[in-house]
Amino acid sequence: MAQVEATTERVVAANAEKVFDALADYSGTREKLLPEQFSEYEVREGGDGEGTLVHWRLQATSKRVRDCLLEVTEPSDGELVEKDRNSSMVTTWRVTPAGEGRSRVTVTTTWKGAGGIGGFFERTFAPKGLARIYDAVLARLAAEVEK
Repeated sequence: MAQVEATTERVVAANAEKVFDALADYSGTREKLLPEQFSEYEVREGGDGEGTLVHWRLQATSKRVRDCLLEVTEPSDGELVEKDRNSSMVTTWRVTPAGEGRSRVTVTTTWKGAGGIGGFFERTFAPKGLARIYDAVLARLAAEVEK
């Protein structure tokens, strides 16, 4: 099984602290940022960054649905890590300053992919599909923090 990785980034016109706070606000802002591929959103513990436990279903394709139960940590300043209790999937959000009143947001998701021919197709197509989903999240984030 090979590691699969999908990365997306965007520069938004808001300072890093404001952007990070919006991403870490699982009990408020975060749900608003999720496109239609996400459903059954529920904060089960916490709700603000470190210590949050959040559930959602992610429909990456018409046939591929992941039931995600994510533990949130903040291993360093400007970084949120969401580890799925139900799979090997880990999503890391990094927010860094990108000039006056601007921030760069990078989201990277990794997981252990399947082997064989199925794994080949997963490594080839899944990162592109997931990147499109997270690009939509980042567009909504920009719209939210640039108000």
